[in-house]
Amino acid sequence: MKNMHIFKKVLFVIFTFAICFSLVSCGYKPSSYYAKKEMEGNVFVRTLVSLSDPKNSVIVKDEMNKLLIQKLGSNLVNSEENADVVMDISINSISMQTLSYTSDGYNKLYNAVVVLGVKYYRKDDGIRKSFTVDGEYDFSVDDGETITETKRYAAITQSAQNAFDEVLSKIAVSSFK
Repeated sequence: MKNMHIFKKVLFVIFTFAICFSLVSCGYKPSSYYAKKEMEGNVFVRTLVSLSDPKNSVIVKDEMNKLLIQKLGSNLVNSEENADVVMDISINSISMQTLSYTSDGYNKLYNAVVVLGVKYYRKDDGIRKSFTVDGEYDFSVDDGETITETKRYAAITQSAQNAFDEVLSKIAVSSFK
């Protein structure tokens, strides 16, 4: 009886160590780890300004800079010559769609969609990588009101921020290509 009790304790200890060892040694790393490795060194961000929407192109560059600094800890530089990574970002498209109308036929609910193009290359390997990300934002307007420039700007800003939520994972996936 006593031997059985000791045997159970020994099995429990062995099983606990086996589980702990397998969890610790599985090698899991979050996507931000791979994105940080991909954006390691000095980064230069170049924005391709949209002639139809230059104000929002500035927002896109600011959001990319914020992502690189805050989430990846990248060191941004002001010249391409000093960079290890050169990144180009552009607004591929901006669209506004009506989602809902009032009973009087006025537009009530809109959806803003921003599609961003991201291209980058590391100077050490010279491999160019690119992907697109998109973000959406739903917003409403008062009855009989049209979309003001302020609401449009705010909707595009929010859509771009939502698009940048994808950038980190896309960079991580690109690191394996």
